[in-house]
Amino acid sequence: MTLKSNLILFGMSEQKIPVSLNLNIRGLKPSATLRINEQCAEMSQQGQKVFRLGFGQSPFPVPSAVVEKLKEHAHEKDYLPVKGLQPLRESVALHHSKETGILIGGDDVLIGPGSKELMFLLQMVYYGDLIIPQPSWVSYAPQARIASRHVYWLPTKMENNCLLSPEELENFCQRDQQQPRLLILNYPSNPTGTTYTEEQLKKMANVARRYNVVVLSDEIYGELHHEGGHKSIATYYPEGTIISSGLSKWCGAGGWRLGTFTFPPNLQWLLNGMAVAASETFTSTSAPIQFAATRAFQGGEDIEVYLSHSRFILKTIAKDVSRTLRSNQIDHPEPAGGFYLFPIFEKYKESLSKKGIETSEAFCDRLLKETGVALLPSSNFGFPENLLAARLSYVDFDGGAALALTADMKEGEFVPSHDLARQFAPKVLEGVERMVEWLNG
Repeated sequence: MTLKSNLILFGMSEQKIPVSLNLNIRGLKPSATLRINEQCAEMSQQGQKVFRLGFGQSPFPVPSAVVEKLKEHAHEKDYLPVKGLQPLRESVALHHSKETGILIGGDDVLIGPGSKELMFLLQMVYYGDLIIPQPSWVSYAPQARIASRHVYWLPTKMENNCLLSPEELENFCQRDQQQPRLLILNYPSNPTGTTYTEEQLKKMANVARRYNVVVLSDEIYGELHHEGGHKSIATYYPEGTIISSGLSKWCGAGGWRLGTFTFPPNLQWLLNGMAVAASETFTSTSAPIQFAATRAFQGGEDIEVYLSHSRFILKTIAKDVSRTLRSNQIDHPEPAGGFYLFPIFEKYKESLSKKGIETSEAFCDRLLKETGVALLPSSNFGFPENLLAARLSYVDFDGGAALALTADMKEGEFVPSHDLARQFAPKVLEGVERMVEWLNG
């Protein structure tokens, strides 16, 4: 790709060409998730009916107590400490202490404008290769490229729910036992919705400890484990695990941009290094948002009720979508949390090939143009282009209305059904049905 075409890709006209673009940026496209969201918005504005199954944004409203706290502190205008508001750091530490069973203090927490920004700073500050299971979220590898870090994709198997196995990690680490490495584990997974068992995490922790691997445990979807049973690898590898979380998924506040990193005491030097970099980049996170986030991480009965109902709604929709996919020979790992599925269309390969569709990107482009159903191609998540698979995000529904439907239900009444799924997310189910009809047509 030429310099001119790269510049056009980034919205620069030929007349405004600078001397050069950084080599790490050339050829990179804007984030796939943001790109599909903008594309869907344009199609909707043109009057087309679009099923937004590509962009992963929480459909639920921010809990009212958290919104009230934001209103209460809207006047806050001063810069806060680079590492974050101390009461917020303390509430995050207490939250993770309860979740992991290990002692965590407020001084072990770093606050940033979204966990995405913190992940990028970590790669800028920590010198080591990046290990990413395949598949993984779309921004890990591009961030590493921008930061000039080597990326190693570790393959996973369908029979293991597309999760990294301890054996695969061990085989990789044995090649060079002294090399510093950063392993990113994201679970429940984006893009598959699968998660690790307690036994798997214990074995992974043993391997990471043996080779001194720093683990970034991206648990942004942890609170959305469909059974409320999320476990952190930090419980079994406390000395080498950084827990990444935030408000975007479980609290429905993606646009508020607040992320948290929780470090073990022996990695305090890494926290401090990131804080130095933060002081020269984002300075500090929005003050009103930090005060509101303090209330969110403090939890309480209202937050627990909000989460239990959100989990039930997501579980109900996931089960119904999964049933439709399986009944049409569309394989996928069994979702256990978050709001994604990862359908694999290999059994339709021959019929798709007759339509001139040979790659996941071509599949998603044609599907969107001919049905209005938006998915993200598997090639965005580390797979070869010729694997016919995609990420399906089942959140194109009104989360507030869905919560209202369950308002009078108790947890003992949480029984998923097709009728409930249809009430919660009619557009999601219609989109999946359109996709199936198109495939079978």
